[in-house]
Amino acid sequence: MTKANIREQEAYSVFLEDFRPKRATLRNIVVAFLVGGLICTIGQGVLTFILSKGIPLKQAYVLTSSVMVFAGALLTGLGVYDRIGSFGGMGAALPITGFANSVVSPAMEYKREGFVLGVGAKMFQVAGPVIVYATLTATIVSIIKLYVF
Repeated sequence: MTKANIREQEAYSVFLEDFRPKRATLRNIVVAFLVGGLICTIGQGVLTFILSKGIPLKQAYVLTSSVMVFAGALLTGLGVYDRIGSFGGMGAALPITGFANSVVSPAMEYKREGFVLGVGAKMFQVAGPVIVYATLTATIVSIIKLYVF
């Protein structure tokens, strides 16, 4: 590349800066914090309710996770979680309900292609690497714990 071409590219980049939309970073951070906090507060409420029924703590954790995953999947199926995600950004994607959303959304999108090649193949498109990484990490930690401690 010549020096003239580099200068033209730099001038064009400066010119484009005037037309790029400005990001509302602070607003996005605050909204993500509030939406994620609200989802976690709801999860804490579910846990407290389950514990009030006399269920042991470990079982209550599992039930709470199951309820939150079901709620995320149900809200995705009803089209509500997409609106929450659009508004809340990472605050809606990070909790366990966002994980349910990342499994259900592709499954719904590709259901026309059939259950095997559509739903089955695409359902774990986003969530698959997370599941694989979590399984691998849990296996490694278990081996270390078994043989080291």
